[in-house]
Amino acid sequence: MSKKLLLKLVLFGGIVAGLTTGILYRDLFNTEQLEGFLASLGVWGPIVYIASWLVAPVAFLPGSPLTLTGGALFGPVWGAVYTIFGATGGATLSFLVARYLAGEWVESHTTGIMGKVKSGVEHEGWRFVAFTRLVPLFPFNLLNYALGLTNISLKAYVVTSFLTMLPGTIGYTYIGYAGRELLVGDGNQVQTILIAIGVVAGLVLIPMMARRWRSETPKQNLKAKLS
Repeated sequence: MSKKLLLKLVLFGGIVAGLTTGILYRDLFNTEQLEGFLASLGVWGPIVYIASWLVAPVAFLPGSPLTLTGGALFGPVWGAVYTIFGATGGATLSFLVARYLAGEWVESHTTGIMGKVKSGVEHEGWRFVAFTRLVPLFPFNLLNYALGLTNISLKAYVVTSFLTMLPGTIGYTYIGYAGRELLVGDGNQVQTILIAIGVVAGLVLIPMMARRWRSETPKQNLKAKLS
């Protein structure tokens, strides 16, 4: 069996499992249900949490409840660690499915954004991926699939996605943590509130800074070696 065929079989199994899980457990994808379910798993909670992130982008499930749950359940540090690796893995799986398995299906379902995404990657390489991660121009799950049909390399996609999703991951994870702390009433609530306000302000500023960075980058320097 060739490596390409093996990869297609693995991806096919992954997408079937993801879609099946998404359909069966869609009702669990809210913070209250997720937190209760994952907390009941004990030491298996982090593993299932990361696995859920692998499934969510493939099955077009919302990521925000997962991120907030990660912060509430695992804290701001480990919650962010589990989330960034899980989210990057899920985004990569969607990318590979589009590139090697379901290209025609993705093309037919992303006609509204495909031209812009292909043009952006063609002219800017990994910088366009970075910009779309920092500025939510397109739906996250749909963007993962669309990028799989561009000429960007897997390495550039994974590294850029990981680094540029990290600030938002840290921010939203802390918000999830802060929300739980305020509900429980433990610790220094004033400090938690002040940090949360700073985090929200940072999340608002990130897209503004990304737009400015992109507009000030000389066009001739938009090509990147990583691409």
